[in-house]
Amino acid sequence: MTILDNRPHSAVVVIDVQVDVMAAAHERANVIASIGTLVERARESQVPVFWVQHSDADMAQGSEGWRIVPELSQQPDEPVVHKRYGDAFEDTTLEDELLKRGIGRLVIAGAQTDACVRSTLHGAFTRGYDVTLVHDAHTTEDLSSWGAPPPAQVIAHTNLYWAHQTAPGRVAAVGSAAGVEFAS
Repeated sequence: MTILDNRPHSAVVVIDVQVDVMAAAHERANVIASIGTLVERARESQVPVFWVQHSDADMAQGSEGWRIVPELSQQPDEPVVHKRYGDAFEDTTLEDELLKRGIGRLVIAGAQTDACVRSTLHGAFTRGYDVTLVHDAHTTEDLSSWGAPPPAQVIAHTNLYWAHQTAPGRVAAVGSAAGVEFAS
């Protein structure tokens, strides 16, 4: 139901599952395993997988901490989007890459739930995409010492509110890595 014309295809977008970002992630091993399941299912269904990598002063592009976690393998034909802002659309090639492939529906996983995942969810939805959040394939670190809720609550709240997100002509949904539908 995307409002984007002539864009019937789906893609998986894996956000910032980088060594430094995932170092202190809540349920790290389980989330990485779920992302692995999601990525393999997408590949089997011939659904493109996009890898998003953040860089900034604390995580330089090309550094060891900037790399995708070793448990996940990016295929040579899978696009990589380099970003410097929370929303993976801001000042990146993501929109152009999706347009070239006729993609209007995104399945989103990665880190961090309360920052880049949330920013990209909203960025995609306001740009007209149908957006599915994979409830068992996103995570964040514990920021409760700065006043945030514990990570499990941040993740649960994001899953809850995204399941009820609405806008004209677009679909927001939540699904599992093993069961999410790639076609609308």
